[in-house]
Amino acid sequence: MTRILSATVERWPVAGAFIISRGAKTFVDVVICTVGDGEHVGRGEGTAIYYEGETAEGCAAAINAYAGPLDREVLLEAMPRGAARNALDCALWDLESKRAGRPVWQLAGLLEPGSLPTAFTISLGDPARMEADARAAAARGFGLLKCKLTGEGDQERIAAVRAGAPGARLIVDANESWHDLDIAAEADALAALGVEMVEQPVRHGEEQRLVGVAARLPLCADESCHTRVDLDRLGDFDAINIKLDKAGGLTEALALAREGRARGFRIMVGCMLGTSLGIAPAALVAQVADWIDLDGALLLAEDRPGGLAVQDGMLHPGTLWGLGQ
Repeated sequence: MTRILSATVERWPVAGAFIISRGAKTFVDVVICTVGDGEHVGRGEGTAIYYEGETAEGCAAAINAYAGPLDREVLLEAMPRGAARNALDCALWDLESKRAGRPVWQLAGLLEPGSLPTAFTISLGDPARMEADARAAAARGFGLLKCKLTGEGDQERIAAVRAGAPGARLIVDANESWHDLDIAAEADALAALGVEMVEQPVRHGEEQRLVGVAARLPLCADESCHTRVDLDRLGDFDAINIKLDKAGGLTEALALAREGRARGFRIMVGCMLGTSLGIAPAALVAQVADWIDLDGALLLAEDRPGGLAVQDGMLHPGTLWGLGQ
């Protein structure tokens, strides 16, 4: 019989600081869920969605308190979306994989995952700092850079990043900071600098701000998009950013990717800060993505042994989760 064995919190230092418009992080707390059936053990990792009030401790408590059936489809109704359900859902996938002796990608009916060209995040800073960080990332082989913005001085920041990495593809994350700006004009200015997409320009819950906005760049919903339930109100976005912690697990994330694509949305697959144990399931969803942003473990001071490897800007499958996925 499958049961929850534990739900615990681990703290992992960030390499330097991860800075966005909401503030800086020097560490990340993740929740680790372990399930077992007496013979096999599965693990999953989640990172609390801090901007929605989640904490790693709260997620661990929610997992330990869960008394419903340990069935992935049942979880979609029995637990709310978020990092707790993500950790438990991914642990159940891992357990099922080990029980069956087959990798998760086969169980999910997906193609065998290969290497992925992930974006590398350029944290928010002054233009000189972001230029230097972009130059360093390009030197490591990253061909796609995701730049954090704040709604003030963004054009100067991107011009500096472009100077530091003239050959890189650029996407930007406004983190809801463009709400009071002329979004079309801001996007047009960044398009002239070679930016190819803008993530979450407006605040979650105020998506009507985009009605009638004719931007030259595709606009991607991040904080505005969690699960399939959200798709009906996202018609003024061109793309959705799928994160397992927001979706509440791989099960919902795969369903969201299928339905989002069917409705004509372009797909981005992103992540919160976390180790490769949390990133590995997202790599399966990323096989069908237009933009991939799975550098959460690369931004840590260290990762778990056997984690996802990176070479020339490409992520390569590790062996931490999903039977050597």
